[in-house]
Amino acid sequence: MKTTTLIFTLLLILTGCSVKKPESDIQQKATQTYAEPAFSDPASFERIKDFFPVVDKIFKDQMEKNHYPAISFGIIANGQLVYANSFGQSNLSDKTQASTQSLFRIASMSKSFTAMAILKLRDEGKLSLTDPVSKYIPEVSKAGAATTDAPPINIQHLLTMSAGFPEDNPWGDRQLADSDADLLGLVSQGISFSNAPGLTFEYSNLGFALLGKIVTNVSGVPYQQYITDNIMKPIGMTNSQWEYEKVPRNKLALGYRWEDNTWKEEPFLHDGSYGAMGGLICSIDDYSKYVALHLSAWPSRNDAEAGPVRRSTLREMQQCSRLGALSSNAKNRQGEPCPVVGGYGYGLGWRMDCSGIVSIRHGGGLPGFGSEWRIYPDYGIGVVSFSNLTYGGPGQANARALDTLIQLAGLKSRVLPVSEILKQRQGEIVKVIQGWEKDQLGIFAENFFLDLSLEKWKANASKLFTVAGPVVKVLDLEPENQLRGQFTIQCEKKNINVFFTLTPEANPLIQQLDIWVE
Repeated sequence: MKTTTLIFTLLLILTGCSVKKPESDIQQKATQTYAEPAFSDPASFERIKDFFPVVDKIFKDQMEKNHYPAISFGIIANGQLVYANSFGQSNLSDKTQASTQSLFRIASMSKSFTAMAILKLRDEGKLSLTDPVSKYIPEVSKAGAATTDAPPINIQHLLTMSAGFPEDNPWGDRQLADSDADLLGLVSQGISFSNAPGLTFEYSNLGFALLGKIVTNVSGVPYQQYITDNIMKPIGMTNSQWEYEKVPRNKLALGYRWEDNTWKEEPFLHDGSYGAMGGLICSIDDYSKYVALHLSAWPSRNDAEAGPVRRSTLREMQQCSRLGALSSNAKNRQGEPCPVVGGYGYGLGWRMDCSGIVSIRHGGGLPGFGSEWRIYPDYGIGVVSFSNLTYGGPGQANARALDTLIQLAGLKSRVLPVSEILKQRQGEIVKVIQGWEKDQLGIFAENFFLDLSLEKWKANASKLFTVAGPVVKVLDLEPENQLRGQFTIQCEKKNINVFFTLTPEANPLIQQLDIWVE
């Protein structure tokens, strides 16, 4: 267990979490034939419809067990909202039944919209993620620093919750209606830091309020208008609002606290400078379009761009940019040990379990509201749910709903097909290792016979085939990516396993070849 966890953690740190991202707006030209991952059983998305009654029960149980006045939810698959439902009342005094058009304040689920706005401005060449925040908000230069050797806070620090600000959920939740003058005055008076910038993840609402101010200052319009016009409207989110007074009363979900065995209405805060961290008001019907947008980023492919930002920008948001924590004692749904590691991207949480399943998610909580959304990019499915109870986070119900649909409908993750060059090299390898003829050796890179001589390769291969016997059948290649894979050669006596990886040259050659008998 300890060894597995250690290896899992090391692999994650080495390969999963990086912060350097390309900042070019140049459309790349594909230089190769890319084998696009695809679902092996697309019909499984039709089968999930059979299990929507199970999903209903999961969310209704969540509502009743946790005293939510209402819960509203949606399942997004195959690029669209495939099921949505609501239970309970969005307004207790008016006895208004919640619906998928009811508008809930989604709290911190607003953060990824702010992050996307920053990245859109970056893609347009109007800012760089490594720019110091003080370049766009001069008052930040008065904030001070944790130590004399601390680096200036940059935009990427804010995006990844690593600016050194202290966790501020209880305090930050009450700043929603603050004005820009309030925000800038706070910064100008000096900030108390919990860490130096760039060292560790610590959740900060203040950081995202500052990002909203950057969007405003760079775009020349209030961040609310920029996000609405450039992100929400282009994908059809036409009913969402920032200010609750603009929402018709019969559509607005009021927020409540469960206290003394009764519901007490929470006061609504107006929109303000901190709305960039948690002020957006959405319906399930609207927000599902945003979930579908994020799912549409996968897999990487050659299709024309159709979103308000590039697919590569969406995938960039979803990557682990700042490592969070390792849960070494976590278990899967079957109760088996399954370590989980989490991190933060750009306004989004990232999670990988011991089996390599990645989920992207973010919750939201404010006085009167709790919400969460998550997607499994490799499975092409997501869920979003809102409640109108103070910090009534429905994340557990979301997890159960997705896991249940995946299991019952038999959803499988995308499968990577074999690229043309891998298939070609596989056939060439099978031929060459049986004779090592000189006219067949052009498939090997310049390092290959320097690393092990041709004579050694001949001798080792001869021994393997003596043990395994003549070739009977070559099994299908299992690709790891476009340029690396493994396969099995069935022989009369034993099987020979083959692993190979190709060079980054325009004509990829074999740089490594491993062959062994089972």
